[in-house]
Parts: sequence; C-alpha cells; structure tokens
Amino acid sequence: MSAAPDHRTLHNRVLAEVGPAIAAGEYEPGAVLTLDRLAQSYGVSRTVAREAVRVLESMRLVVSRPRTGVRVRPPQEWSVYDPQLIRWRLAGPGRIEQLRSLTELRAAVEPPAAAFAARRADAEERRSLAELNERMAATGRSGDLEGFLRLDIEFHRRILQLSGNEMFAGLAGVVAEVLTGRTEYDLMPHQPRAEALRLHTHVAEAIGGGLADVAQAAMRAIVDEVVSALESEAEAGGA
Repeated sequence: MSAAPDHRTLHNRVLAEVGPAIAAGEYEPGAVLTLDRLAQSYGVSRTVAREAVRVLESMRLVVSRPRTGVRVRPPQEWSVYDPQLIRWRLAGPGRIEQLRSLTELRAAVEPPAAAFAARRADAEERRSLAELNERMAATGRSGDLEGFLRLDIEFHRRILQLSGNEMFAGLAGVVAEVLTGRTEYDLMPHQPRAEALRLHTHVAEAIGGGLADVAQAAMRAIVDEVVSALESEAEAGGA
C-alpha cells in the first residue's frame, strides 16, 4: 500500500493551481477564497489549504482575515520580485509584458552593476569572471543551450555580486528567472548569436581591465538586444 502524500506535497499541489490562476488574473482583486472552498476543490484538509494560503500571503497575493476569508490582493500589492511569482506570471497570458517589465529592470541595474564591478573587483575575481565567460562562450558555440543558460545565469549573477552593491546582488534571482523564462518559452535562439557572445566577452574583458565605461556600454548593448527581441515578439503576436 503506497504511503499517503505528506502535507508539503499536497500544499504544493494546491499552490501549483491557485498561484498561477491568481497571477494570470483568473481571480479578480477582492475575490474571496475560503479555506473550506479550497479544501473541497482540491480534496485536501483545511490544514493543507491553510499552509498554501500562508505561502500566498507571504507573496502578498492574498490577505486572510477572520470571518472575511482569503481575499485576493490587487496586482499593485504583489511581491513582484518573488521568483515563484515571476515563474507563474511567465507561464500566463501576460508573458511578454512580464518579460518586458523585468528586462527594463535589468536595463536599469545591470549596466551600472558592470561599471561598479570594473571598479571594485579584485584580481582573482576578474580572472574568475574571464574563465567563466570562456566556458560560457564555448558552450554557446557548441549548441548546448541548457549548459549555456546555466553559465549565462552565473555570469550575470557574478557581475551583480562583483558590483559590491547588496541591492544589486539581491536581484540575481530575478535576472535568473528572466533568462530561464526566455529559454523555456522559446524566446531565445536555439544557438546563442555570435554578437551576443561577443558582447559578453566585451563585458568580461572590460571588467578585467578596470574599464568601467566600456563595461557599462557593453552590458547596455546586451540588455538593449533583449528589449528589441521582445518588441519584435510582441509585434509578431507572441504569447
């Protein structure tokens, strides 16, 4: 006889249904979701439903009040930097809009982060970034998109950290979700473009040489390319 699923598995199942539905706008702001309704709809206990609601509350998707139930918050109040919420929104009908919003955030943060990294990284950090870029470029040229994505995420995370600004570094998870989302939803070329690889190398070399202005300009070009790609996708009627 198989073991009964534990509460974590059950509440994750509830979250996997309710969270994306809220993120996609299937529940209007102010809609009420009672624990009894959630428990009945998903065949779980009130305890499991309550655990799922607590996660949704931590993301500010809902607010729970005694005697009034669980009320859906307006999008303006959501924790929009939460990686899980980003994943849910990327899976929904507003995917391109979410990617555009996130990419505009990248445009505001990553170029100055690259400039700060050029000023603040030590010799070992510069060398390590150059080696990472070499591995990333080789993986991209080989057509290993999964391996390239992993290294690309690490490359951008490393630069945010090397900026020496903890606020910038705290956005590494957001950038990772942008890069992952573009790949998962076929908004990336099946093999990284030579120009994109060249620009990443320019960033690494500029940081290695302490050239803040060059590092910032090269990173700006990387993000601008993403903005242009998203605009083209939107014009073409992408999801």
